[in-house]
Amino acid sequence: MSRIGKLPVTVPAGVSVVLSDDRVVTVKGPLGQLEQKIDSKNINIEVKDGKVTLERTTETHDTKSKHGLYRALIANMVTGVTKGFSRKLIVNGVGFKCNMAGAKLVMNIGFSHPVEIEPQKGVTIACNTPTEIEVKGISKEAVGQCAAVIRASRPVEPYHAYGIRYSDEVVMRKEGKTAGK
Repeated sequence: MSRIGKLPVTVPAGVSVVLSDDRVVTVKGPLGQLEQKIDSKNINIEVKDGKVTLERTTETHDTKSKHGLYRALIANMVTGVTKGFSRKLIVNGVGFKCNMAGAKLVMNIGFSHPVEIEPQKGVTIACNTPTEIEVKGISKEAVGQCAAVIRASRPVEPYHAYGIRYSDEVVMRKEGKTAGK
């Protein structure tokens, strides 16, 4: 039995979880609404007494892998509509800075042109300081994808640690060349 899949998802007050006939789970809460289609026919979903439980009917490899996946996706949807998700990024480099132009993120990160990034639907980007970026939203997947796109525009190089990194990321620094002894 899946250690993650067998755990019930607790639904807090103010959040509703609905399973439609075409196997779409809809979670509504104070911050918004999220939907997830459940592809596997071998996973039964039950919503009762403020808990969502998932059970698999077969023991195939595909069903076992999707059991924990769908439980985690539903748990993330419940967390997203109640608290939301955020990801912080740090911009490090000589002359590197970022700012907002409307809803668009504009970054000067060492290229001959500014890099502009549009946020996805349901995601907001904020620049608290010229070297900090915060990505917020209710979908963990959308927040993570938007943060990854921003980070990929200038990955951190290991010698001076110039580039864009997550706030909790540890950059392994390399020693530079040394002069002859």
